[in-house]
Amino acid sequence: MRRNAFAALAVLAAAPAFASGIDITVAGEANGVISVNLFEDVAPGHVERITTLAENGAYDGVVFHRVIEGFMAQTGDVQFGQIDGYDARRAGTGGSDLGNLPAEFSEVDFDRGVVGMARSSDPDSANSQFFIMFAPGPFLNGDYTVVGEVTSGMDVVDAIKRGNPRSGAITGAPDVMTKVSVTD
Repeated sequence: MRRNAFAALAVLAAAPAFASGIDITVAGEANGVISVNLFEDVAPGHVERITTLAENGAYDGVVFHRVIEGFMAQTGDVQFGQIDGYDARRAGTGGSDLGNLPAEFSEVDFDRGVVGMARSSDPDSANSQFFIMFAPGPFLNGDYTVVGEVTSGMDVVDAIKRGNPRSGAITGAPDVMTKVSVTD
């Protein structure tokens, strides 16, 4: 019995340690920090991807490229969403070089403040982009991966510059994630 307990403890010690969240520092029309609790138990692969990109600085300088009033604010295009050289026509079409992730759908509802992974029509196409809900979006439940929820800074989320009412495309200078830090 002691040997099995020791073996189990060794396996746990060797497993990657997940962070419990991220802090997103935003500048533009919105200014401040958004703290997000990540749901490692709900979407471990997606949480690992977000924390890896954050630790590598890939999200630093990435804009909120699609923001729809009453719906959500989308960001995380580490390929085409950088504020330096920003091209609104390409933002939202890219991802990281780490490849797409298989869906991790759950029973967690898309309520106000919930963070989900953006994807194409292919359920297994999430990569680096994510969105934060301004309001409940029950039509997303079970069809998009939930990765976490905002624990503080919803006032910052609410202040993010809105885009076109239908497409969410931003006119002029978009708000930007100046720094995304992994938290314990």
